[in-house]
Amino acid sequence: MKRVLVRSVAAAAATVLVGVLTACSSGSSATPATPETTTGATAADTGPLKVWVMGDVGPAFQKATADFTAQTGIGIQVDAIPWENVNDKLTTAVASGQGPDVVQVGLSLLPTFAAAGALKDLSSVIGNYPGLAPANFPAAVDPKNLSSDGKVLSLPWISDTRVLFYRSDILTAAGFSTPPTTWDEMEQVAKALRARGDGQYGYYIPLWDNTLPVQYTWQAGGDVVGADGKVNFNTPEFAAAVDHYLSFFADGSAPTASDWDQTQGFVSGATPMVVSGPYLAKAISEAAPELAGKWSVALSPKDKNGTSLFAGSNLGVWKTSTHVDAAMQLIDYLDKPATQTAWYKAQGELPTNLQALDELSKTGDAALAVYAKQLTEARTVPMVPGWDLIANEMATALTAIGTTGADRDTTLKAFYAKAAQMSSNY
Repeated sequence: MKRVLVRSVAAAAATVLVGVLTACSSGSSATPATPETTTGATAADTGPLKVWVMGDVGPAFQKATADFTAQTGIGIQVDAIPWENVNDKLTTAVASGQGPDVVQVGLSLLPTFAAAGALKDLSSVIGNYPGLAPANFPAAVDPKNLSSDGKVLSLPWISDTRVLFYRSDILTAAGFSTPPTTWDEMEQVAKALRARGDGQYGYYIPLWDNTLPVQYTWQAGGDVVGADGKVNFNTPEFAAAVDHYLSFFADGSAPTASDWDQTQGFVSGATPMVVSGPYLAKAISEAAPELAGKWSVALSPKDKNGTSLFAGSNLGVWKTSTHVDAAMQLIDYLDKPATQTAWYKAQGELPTNLQALDELSKTGDAALAVYAKQLTEARTVPMVPGWDLIANEMATALTAIGTTGADRDTTLKAFYAKAAQMSSNY
């Protein structure tokens, strides 16, 4: 259920951030961010740094940065923001211009943060930190791929990608010795697993996941953003993605319950396939250690290609921070291979540092090798302002068609118009 909360709160935060941005641009009395400096702090800057991370990782983050403080003398004050409070926290910070020094930013919200002017441009200082050079990270999170104006507004921290989780024991019992590798095979296997009986399904599609149809569009060879930089869903490739997505609901292969628990569904075997991120592996292992050896992960099934989602979080420096040098030292430390490896082992969150990914993938962890491979064929969500809001409209439309019987063509036509209107507002 945590992922449902994450998605809804992120959308709410995006809504308010966009509202704040609109108010500021129309003469609102909201206090603007202070003018950006390029010199940063002095070399002796010891902070302390105010750091905002999301969720319940505060104690783990404090522990992970203890050596950093010991080495540099830079103090760390961690504020782990519960997901249900993210909305209020970010709204107040954007409106006042007074945020932390370092903030965790989910990639889906990065365009909104950028449009709100909440993050400092690090272009002038990143060259002082060779460890943060783009070559050390996957191309998907190269700053030039996250910004159209050359600014460096954030740096990689946690990566996340979507792969196919499957119960190998259940697939084998159903006559499938290997996981599906194509869309056609995926539909075939899911339908066969559905035939096991009442309450049994083949594939779980999280109704809150507003990225899966986008991944399917990429896999069909298309995109959801046109050459003009505006979203455009009215394409043959998106239509193909929609048909593939809806097919699992049409034949009963996917449950329609909005409160379905993907971990428990996987553990019980009711939904023995799901496309999800590495966090699910940790959840499965903790919930059902007895299933070790009975489940695995595989690359995302392909259509024209197997492109998946590059998700995760970056780290940004708040626009008004006066501790830029100390903040950059912290980010540099968090992105070192050793730190990234330790964080993965402690939290199950995937590194972005390529050396760390390579070293971990050679440890015999078959799942991690799949994650690392999938990251080489992954893309971030479109870096357009308001993306999360637009994507939620898409998820709402598809849910209505797939679970309540809304007319496909009428619903999609209305969604296309609304998405175009929302995109034109930026």
